Amino acid sequence: MIREHNPQHEMEFVSIDSLVPKDHLLRKIDLSIDFGFIREKVKGLYCPDNGRPGVDPVILFKMLFIGYFFGIRSERQLIREIEVNVAYRWFLGFGLQSKIPHHSTISQNRRRRFSQSNIYQEIFDTIVLKSIEKKMVDGKTLYTDSTHLKANANKNKHVRKQVEQSTRSYIEALEKDIAEDREKHYKKPLKPKADKESKKEIKQSTTDPDSGFMHRDGKPKGFFYLDHRSVDGKFNIITDTHITAGNVHDSIPYLERLDHQISKFGFEVESVGLDAGYSTAAICKGLIERGIYGVIGYYRPRGKKGKFRKRDYHYDKNQDCYICPAKEKLNYRTTTRSGYREYVSNPRICSQCSLLSMCTQSQNKQKVITRHIWQAYKDEVDKHRLEPKGKKIYQRRKETIERSFADAKQLHGHRYARMRGIEKVEEQALLAAACQNMKKIALHLSQRLIKIYEKGLLSVKYGIEIQFSR
Repeated sequence: MIREHNPQHEMEFVSIDSLVPKDHLLRKIDLSIDFGFIREKVKGLYCPDNGRPGVDPVILFKMLFIGYFFGIRSERQLIREIEVNVAYRWFLGFGLQSKIPHHSTISQNRRRRFSQSNIYQEIFDTIVLKSIEKKMVDGKTLYTDSTHLKANANKNKHVRKQVEQSTRSYIEALEKDIAEDREKHYKKPLKPKADKESKKEIKQSTTDPDSGFMHRDGKPKGFFYLDHRSVDGKFNIITDTHITAGNVHDSIPYLERLDHQISKFGFEVESVGLDAGYSTAAICKGLIERGIYGVIGYYRPRGKKGKFRKRDYHYDKNQDCYICPAKEKLNYRTTTRSGYREYVSNPRICSQCSLLSMCTQSQNKQKVITRHIWQAYKDEVDKHRLEPKGKKIYQRRKETIERSFADAKQLHGHRYARMRGIEKVEEQALLAAACQNMKKIALHLSQRLIKIYEKGLLSVKYGIEIQFSR
């Protein structure tokens, strides 16, 4: 049967604005955020009097934002989507028949113009500052965690390589305290560290050398990157994102990134919520020295059935020794290079003890317990977890940082590294986080406008949002 009337072939007079739903996400974002700041940020990266005119940098970055808003991982696919999606064209300021830039425009600008710049960090920071202006961030309580992004690399293609071990930011303070502790116990200073001791062997990908081989309990095995992210407890705005290789422990960059947020945004941080991966003596010491109320998760020790656990041995601060379940002392022996005191039992007494089989299986019948020289700080922070205030803070982790990562993976394509190399993955993390923040700003302001409209204070529902939100 032949159709006599085919509306697809008819000519219609329409405006692109009339085709975009009034409550579309991109309308709310366009009304809430003025992207003109991008031109000023990239002004020094363009030549004003040479070469042909380039694509407006605001349009270029708004194209990238669309990819992160809607989880479009491929730049080729992004251009195809923009060509056929009316809302995308409207957001970019294109008409229905306007020619869309080629996908290589994005990659070439990244490679030739933006690769050595700090533009992605500046865009992210600007969005955070806009959140602060709109009273959506107060910097009082911060939640931090990391998530893994699968690197674009085959886990079976790698080489073995000797590399320098990750240097902690607190290493000088630790070495100083170790020397003082050894002197206090009448021990000789430690000899300088040998070159072999400062290196370790790792698996390095031949496809993406910047990624790291991750092998953790309950996690996939392979080459990954880690996104170390912090969110503010007020409206779940992301305040920091930092990329490392997948074999870097969560605790290593934490204090440095915390200080970065405090100095960058002027936060007066009162409390932080962290999972058990951050439960190190160095972090606890750092939080207490900064006057921050830290709440850190707890890992239940995996002891063997029928064997004593470390908590069964009581530390006597006055005598600087441990008391075993049989009421015998474990006395100080030395302080190691890594900052742990060793306390050992008397093998003559242990060999006659009826509890020996539950205590140790060492051939010399001697029990050894270690205690970090900063353990007192860790004990102090550990108490917060059991306090009413601490329980309330820690309970919100699943509503803040865990929710932020879930949204990033489910809605913004944050399960995989789109590109290779740590700088490009850092770009991905910053733009994804900036887009998540933009969505929160836009949705929050639109809800406020709706409430005002329902109260009869606005005559047009979507008419004066610019005046209100800006």
